[in-house]
Amino acid sequence: MLYSKIEGEGKPFVIMHGFLGMSDNWKTLGTQYASEGYQVHMLDLRNHGRSLHSDEFNYELMVQDLYDYCQENNLEKIDLMGHSMGGKVAMFFAMKYPEKLDKLIIADIGPKYYRQHHQDILGGLNAIDFSVKPERSDVEEILKKYVEDMGTRQFLMKSLYWKEPGQLALRFNLEAFNKQIENIGEALPEDLVYDKPTLFLKGEKSNYIKEEDYDAIKRQFPKAEIEVVANSGHWLHAENPKEFYQKTIGFLK
Repeated sequence: MLYSKIEGEGKPFVIMHGFLGMSDNWKTLGTQYASEGYQVHMLDLRNHGRSLHSDEFNYELMVQDLYDYCQENNLEKIDLMGHSMGGKVAMFFAMKYPEKLDKLIIADIGPKYYRQHHQDILGGLNAIDFSVKPERSDVEEILKKYVEDMGTRQFLMKSLYWKEPGQLALRFNLEAFNKQIENIGEALPEDLVYDKPTLFLKGEKSNYIKEEDYDAIKRQFPKAEIEVVANSGHWLHAENPKEFYQKTIGFLK
């Protein structure tokens, strides 16, 4: 069963974070959507946050987790949004269960294959020895050697928590990611198509969706609109939340 934060009343709107993220990443925007008459479900995906930890980790399973979540919470028709890895889960879910969806929003990811590019982040995370009971500042110093970008470090530090007094731990399942990291970049099956309204948002400074990807996206999502969020990279919802919110709520409404 997936852990979720639920806010508001109304039309179910399910939001899924990216790799190494969690439901908390969407807290501020989630409150805004809730104020517009949505029941917002911010999920922790498998092996992230407070959701189940498992040795198995791939898109098929994450889609099944989402389907089970909808069944258990009696969500018959939803609007769905996913960022990065969560966007791939959302795309795949939409292709498999189009009858469950009204509108689909994909934040800064396409259905194509992405080669592994998290080596530095995983290197930094694996360099932390939690058995010596480091402080938060110690963890940040170790990450600094591997991850130059302060925003990325702060994002990773959000998954640190006190497992018990004096003992920090990570909320995500690093062991499973070390073994199955290649699964994150997998392309979605090219023969599947989703023929309902879809909004793809790309960060202006991000290279996750390139102009040469537009045709391939339109083949699998014929009703897709592709829009750019200004002054933002891959974390477009955090870097320009105002424009991100305006574009998404405009599409949903």
